[in-house]
Amino acid sequence: MMLGQLVIVSVLNFRNLRHRFWESLVIVIGMACVSGVLLSMLSMTEGLLDAYHRNVDPRTVIVVARAAVWENASSIPRDQARIVMSAPGIATAPDGQPVADAGVIAWVPARFKKNGGITTIPLRTFGPKGAMLRPNFHIVAGRMFRPGAHELIAGAMAGSRYAGTVLGDKVILPDGEWPIVGIFQTGDLLDGQLVGDTESVMPTLRHRAFNSVLARLQSPAAYATFRHAMTANPLLTVDVMPLADWNARASSQFVAFSRIIVYGAGAILAVGALFGCFNTMHAAVESRGREIATLRALGYGGLPIAASVILEAAALAVAGALIGAAMAWLFYDGVESGWGDTAFRLVVSPAMAGIGVLWAMVVALLGGLMPSIQAARWSVAEALRAR
Repeated sequence: MMLGQLVIVSVLNFRNLRHRFWESLVIVIGMACVSGVLLSMLSMTEGLLDAYHRNVDPRTVIVVARAAVWENASSIPRDQARIVMSAPGIATAPDGQPVADAGVIAWVPARFKKNGGITTIPLRTFGPKGAMLRPNFHIVAGRMFRPGAHELIAGAMAGSRYAGTVLGDKVILPDGEWPIVGIFQTGDLLDGQLVGDTESVMPTLRHRAFNSVLARLQSPAAYATFRHAMTANPLLTVDVMPLADWNARASSQFVAFSRIIVYGAGAILAVGALFGCFNTMHAAVESRGREIATLRALGYGGLPIAASVILEAAALAVAGALIGAAMAWLFYDGVESGWGDTAFRLVVSPAMAGIGVLWAMVVALLGGLMPSIQAARWSVAEALRAR
């Protein structure tokens, strides 16, 4: 009985929306702005997370110096690196060698293409198995650097973000100019970096030790064996963890800070949308005085009338949230961006659209609550006087 009354009252509400079209747009536009701004800001956080975690093989582990928090703060001597790369549990390549690679990471001066501002660009090195450990790595223009040569390759996003990093350009390192002979793509953070041969770059940068060792295990189950070999050997002073866990830790501080800022700004905007929703639904209830009086005279209860007000507010708010999500996806999804010297693509996903809808539901509930209670409590006489 109550459900039937709710359906009838709700149908009447939505049929009458055309008479309150402009007033209803206040809720729709307000939530479109909230959702659009919220998701456009979140797209940077989600894009960075996606870049950190995309293409990470669950079998890949990273080995760094003990207690190292950042990769560039790690130092693994050559003798320890050899022990790490021969440890049990590592997968074997077709040539019979372990799928493991020791490398370094450094930062070289660069300029932003957009405004000419001074910045740095990461320079990472590959050894013989470096490309094999990145299954999505492929050359899209030019060629791979030659081992032992003073040559670099650049990520696909580096060329559009930094000046002097396209095919044929030369990067100045301490011992002279290194030509960029190829452009590669991986779909992750590496796309915004330079890559060179480990044994060529290390002497140039005066590096005597590696920063890290990447290894692909035979299976995720082999992690315990490999970890024991790392921690039980007194000759090693290293820590090991799955690459996915290392990436999550590396991105955690930025993500936490970014989400506080984003949701804080979103909450401020939502408060404005909430007052708009309240005023609109209050005016809607006042304009429906005769209709509500008629329904009460026919025996309709206060709860279905109140619920119909909330339902109308929710429908308008969700419509606005979906419009805002669509606009955020249209203008931001897949757009190249960056944070400092980290380049990545913005992401607006269906899950993020769900966040916008959830915020819309909360705004609709809070904004429509008082008008719905007012409508539910009206007697026939009071409803007629509201007209």
